[in-house]
Amino acid sequence: MLDLNTTVLEETIDPNNWEELRATGHRMLDDMINYIQQSGDRKVWQPIPAAVKQELNTVAPQGESDLKEVYASFQQNVLPYALGNTHPRFWGWVCGGGSATGMLADMLAGAMNASPSFGEHAANYVEKQVLDWTKEMYGFPKSSSGILTTGASLANILALTTARNFFNAAIRKKGIRNLDGQLVVYASTETHSCLQKAVELLGIGSEHLRKIAVDENYQLRIDLLEEQLKQDKTNGFLPFCIVGNAGTVNTGAIDDLEIIAAIAKREGMWFHIDGAFGAVPKLLPEYTERLKGVELADSLAFDYHKWFYVNYDVGGVLIKNAQAHKEAFEINANYLAHHERGIIAGELNYNHLGIELSRGFRALKVWMILKEQGVEKYRRMVRQNIQQANYLAELVNGNASLQLMAPVPMNIVNFRFYRDGLSNDELNTLNKEILMQLHESGIAAPSFTILKGAYVIRVAITNHRSKAEDFDILVNEVQRLGERILNRN
Repeated sequence: MLDLNTTVLEETIDPNNWEELRATGHRMLDDMINYIQQSGDRKVWQPIPAAVKQELNTVAPQGESDLKEVYASFQQNVLPYALGNTHPRFWGWVCGGGSATGMLADMLAGAMNASPSFGEHAANYVEKQVLDWTKEMYGFPKSSSGILTTGASLANILALTTARNFFNAAIRKKGIRNLDGQLVVYASTETHSCLQKAVELLGIGSEHLRKIAVDENYQLRIDLLEEQLKQDKTNGFLPFCIVGNAGTVNTGAIDDLEIIAAIAKREGMWFHIDGAFGAVPKLLPEYTERLKGVELADSLAFDYHKWFYVNYDVGGVLIKNAQAHKEAFEINANYLAHHERGIIAGELNYNHLGIELSRGFRALKVWMILKEQGVEKYRRMVRQNIQQANYLAELVNGNASLQLMAPVPMNIVNFRFYRDGLSNDELNTLNKEILMQLHESGIAAPSFTILKGAYVIRVAITNHRSKAEDFDILVNEVQRLGERILNRN
């Protein structure tokens, strides 16, 4: 029991000396601005030494440490071993490079420490404005609903949850075992793996994600989709959702979204689009036809931390039927009940639109960067990346030692080093070694994939720091490494 006559020492984790914190903070800010400014002056990536891994594998600290000492450990053990995606020659997976403004916005958001989930405070209205801007860019009506997420993986889960619950409103209460048949989702074999996670998490099961084969351009084959739908309906399954790709992760292929939308409408099914990065060229007039159909979707998953160059993490989902979105997730708890006045009087309740109650103020960096750069600047930057992809494809086609392995509809280039007389397995082993040596040398960081049994070097260009000379360096290094490895063997 607390003795009321005893003086209790009450503590805080705020600094005892604010001026020392200010000085250390200013140093951190200067160091990090230099870090971003000088991204191209260092290696893209370097291996983490065993000693550093050991330092990052110690027991929890029990006592206090001076912040300057903690920062010194960060500089020594963390900062030098980053993923590398701030570098001009990072083209791995689909990782955006972030920006200095985004870094500063994260600092501001961290200071505010807001949780845009419920209540009457500015962070909720900033998120609403970002979502409204997103609707404008992707052709969704302003009446649509939406929410920002950690990324498109969670966005796809939220979209499929809404689609499932819209198909049968009793699912939330009674579960999917109460249905008269088995739910089925349709997507191409090139669809991102997060869709499989989504159907597994939703209790549908990966066997009931129908992976429809693609054509020579890696687009979903409409004829096979129609056949599978007919077969499943005949067999008593419950088709409820078709997923279209606005830019597949492997090649950037865009499915025929208009035709898929028409099929979904005819069958009374939900039409979802995974547009994590590939919906972004919707901004460009020259992609109007190829991305026609994005605006027809019932839901769209997107990312800002990819081709909008916003710092990790922020993606989101737009859902045309706002009521269906709310009904999929809304739970009214006593401790969150709406009041007429005060903080709890706010009308924007994002906790009713997703699975998270605690959420970070990730909208601020999107809001600040869009206000700073403007949509017209983004049009130029996205077009620049697409032109760079075409430039790289031309370099590959002009080099007898290289092979272009897939069409280049947007910003992804797949190629490999080639030599007559080598089997496919030997070429796969050779190109894998080239890729690993590219990474280890710190020269460039593309990623990889398997296309029709071939291991390929995959360059996904969502980097606003890349220049034409960077692609010259990549091609020259791939050729040099390939020749050296062959000669060594």
